[in-house]
Amino acid sequence: MQRPNLQKISPDVSAYIEYLETRIAALEGKRSRPVSPVEDDHIRAETALPQETTSTDSLFTLSATGKLKRSYRHLYGRQHRGGMGVFDLDVDPPDFPVAVQILPEGASLLLFTNLARVFRLPAGRFDASEVRAKGEDLAVRFPLESGERFVAMLQDQASGYVALGSQRGRVRVLRHHLFGEHMRPGTAMFRPDEFGELSAVCWTPGNADLLLLTRRGMGIRFAEKLLNPQGDLGIRLTDGDQLVAVLSVDDDSQVFLAGADGRGTLRSMKSFSANKSAGGIGKLAMRTDQLAGGLVAHSTEDVFLISRLSKLIRFPAIEVPETDGVVQGVACMQLRADEVAALSISRGLS
Repeated sequence: MQRPNLQKISPDVSAYIEYLETRIAALEGKRSRPVSPVEDDHIRAETALPQETTSTDSLFTLSATGKLKRSYRHLYGRQHRGGMGVFDLDVDPPDFPVAVQILPEGASLLLFTNLARVFRLPAGRFDASEVRAKGEDLAVRFPLESGERFVAMLQDQASGYVALGSQRGRVRVLRHHLFGEHMRPGTAMFRPDEFGELSAVCWTPGNADLLLLTRRGMGIRFAEKLLNPQGDLGIRLTDGDQLVAVLSVDDDSQVFLAGADGRGTLRSMKSFSANKSAGGIGKLAMRTDQLAGGLVAHSTEDVFLISRLSKLIRFPAIEVPETDGVVQGVACMQLRADEVAALSISRGLS
């Protein structure tokens, strides 16, 4: 049957007919014309994702006041990007989630506060709970100082270095043994009155590049060996801006950037050249009103985003288009009077 002329009917009816045509073509395994982003979203939303059956890996959620919850990773169903997610850590405002981390059995956690103090905990000491739960109050075990709050969390490692970034854009890199089993709980890794409050951490091998990202979407990349061992200025900030992420990267890295509005992009580091020195103003990494953070990702992995109201979504990183330039990104999480607070990455399903 020949396709009739649709110019005389309303745009809404025409768009719906085109959508149905696209669905039929997709079901038949062929498409007669390019698919628009809106049509692609419809098709993706109606395609079921493979789900994880069981896993011994756990997802830990940490709040600013020190509520820590452990739940098995397989309890978080995989959704397509752009979904609303599920409620996770049960906290009362003004408290909110600040970090999520996926750990295997037997691993240990490193918890960081804004005053650059660090606490080390064996992950196995925490009982696993359902997805929606209150978690354990760490402030009972580790009393916080006035104005102190938790800001970041890492899995402990037996080698490498930890890069610590402050809100003012300063960075210090320290060897792994300083964070080991013999570390005194609450050890301060730098003086906040000199560096500014701690805002971001990451593991690095010691010979890679560091990528620093700011709230306004600016970024700078440089070799970590350029930093003074006592700490150095990593990025020069404009008034009102602050550092939100520090990542270890190389030319083969892909970096997932998440805006507070729930949009995200997968940025290739091949097109984000390294500076010859640290301390520059950087360049725009993502076009956004407010960058929530970033992490090194691979298309085979799953992304986890959690919001200030504790909604968490898990989706395949491959659904986020890789780009070489500065973009606004695609919808990754549907938010209502809410914003992305933290993100993490974990292996996908084979």
